[in-house]
Amino acid sequence: MRWPYPRIVAHRGGGRLAPENTLGAIRLGASMGFKGVEFDVMLAGDGTPVLIHDETVDRTTNGRGEVSKMTYPELSSLKTQNEETIPAYAEAVRLCRELGIWANVEIKPAQGYERATGEAVARMTGELWRGAPLAPLLSSFSIGALEAAQAAAPELPRGYLVKNVPDSWQATMQRLGCVALHCHFQALNGKLAADIHEAGYAILLWTVNDPDEARRLLAVGANCLVTDALDRIGPDFR
Repeated sequence: MRWPYPRIVAHRGGGRLAPENTLGAIRLGASMGFKGVEFDVMLAGDGTPVLIHDETVDRTTNGRGEVSKMTYPELSSLKTQNEETIPAYAEAVRLCRELGIWANVEIKPAQGYERATGEAVARMTGELWRGAPLAPLLSSFSIGALEAAQAAAPELPRGYLVKNVPDSWQATMQRLGCVALHCHFQALNGKLAADIHEAGYAILLWTVNDPDEARRLLAVGANCLVTDALDRIGPDFR
């Protein structure tokens, strides 16, 4: 497929240069010229989609507890490392649209909430990004979440997210209506890249932080690189 999205994307908003999955991280990525960011969305216990990677708040905030067992008001009372609060997905969308940046939205369900998270994030994405010049791309490691997202908002592009590429990748992508394969950069080689492109799909790789490796992967056939090293692999990297 033709890849209409940014070629270099800031991981979790601001890579290693800002606390992950915060509005400050998104602002930093945008201030450095990035036109695309990646972030994770999980459901709070009251069903509010929020930006966070882990199933607990322990690593990234001053609190403790499971995201799926806390309401959004409880989550928003906690502080991140930059003294911000955990943002609601709706806040992140508003900021992205204000800044004019695209998003790879990773659906990150807590265990047992795969379908509920996929449906909620897809429905909200369809509503909040309506009319945007470039629709966001929904991705997930969870097949259940992608199935629910496909049913809830079939018009939104989806990416199949894996660490190692399974033999069944093409059949799975066809069934889920995905447009891109998102895999760990070490999983890609020239033969696989050619097969993916020949099948009509694009390739997004995570998380690429070495400039020489980035050049090699782009030459092999990667359409998009997600990076933590925003100061080494910039938005106009070649």
